[in-house]
Amino acid sequence: MKLGFLTAPFPETPLMEVADWGAGAGFEVLEVACWPVASGPTRRYAGTSHIDVANLTPSQATETVAEIAAKGLSISGLGFYPNPLHPDPEHRAQVIGHLKHVITAAEKMNVPLVNTFMGGDGSKSQDENWEVALEVWPDIVKFAQDHGRKITIENCPMIFSRDEWPAGHNIAWSPYMWRRILEQWGGTVGLNYDPSHLVWLMIDQERFIREFGPHILHFQAKDVEIDLDGLYERGTLSSGIGWQVPRLPGLGQVPWARVFAALWKAGYAGDCIIEHEDRKFEKTDELVKRGFLIARDVLRPYVK
Repeated sequence: MKLGFLTAPFPETPLMEVADWGAGAGFEVLEVACWPVASGPTRRYAGTSHIDVANLTPSQATETVAEIAAKGLSISGLGFYPNPLHPDPEHRAQVIGHLKHVITAAEKMNVPLVNTFMGGDGSKSQDENWEVALEVWPDIVKFAQDHGRKITIENCPMIFSRDEWPAGHNIAWSPYMWRRILEQWGGTVGLNYDPSHLVWLMIDQERFIREFGPHILHFQAKDVEIDLDGLYERGTLSSGIGWQVPRLPGLGQVPWARVFAALWKAGYAGDCIIEHEDRKFEKTDELVKRGFLIARDVLRPYVK
């Protein structure tokens, strides 16, 4: 297992500068953020384009991988987390089109994994969204298969704001749904496991890893703090709005020793990628770096 981070919190810093800092700080691997090259507002923790996948040539792909390798780093996967089940057909087509660009870029770079969301329409139930997924996702899966890549989907419900209420923008978070996903597309689609979401969803971490461990292909280390006053005020039916607070590993309530032990027992052999969404460490690049270093020092004893 190697320890690294998702490059998304450095939207204005060129990839090779991010890689230089990561290598100097003792990291070994990067998950590279690959949103579309665009201007204008984006949702929080999204929009970083460290590789212009839509225009990436084979020679550029080879050069990028070689330059990162020369710094002593590797790439765990290419990350793009949109909503492929968005109710607006035009928006849906745009994000699926870009997701396919990420898949072809991963092929050019010989990166095995593309990390994303399954998506969801927040106004529909899980079962209703699943029927749409059965229409939309076979084409994406076939595209990944044709290009020899695997897709990992993060287990995040995407219920953090009023525009995602009440059902969230990503249906792939519960055991109930993951059994369906793997029955349909297991082998090409796997889990991008983030333990922080299971804390506030009150899903048993170790049982989840025991059941789905063989399908965990990527591991994002993010923590979460449960604001008990916010939970008291709003209750669990607010789905985390107002009381679940994303934090850096070690500053929340993920039981890291138990998580790593369960992953080891399940035979997980991939990397550990720190995902940084902690508001207390995000106003400047120096704060972001400080946050990553805190997480590094917490997780390093578990990552050998």
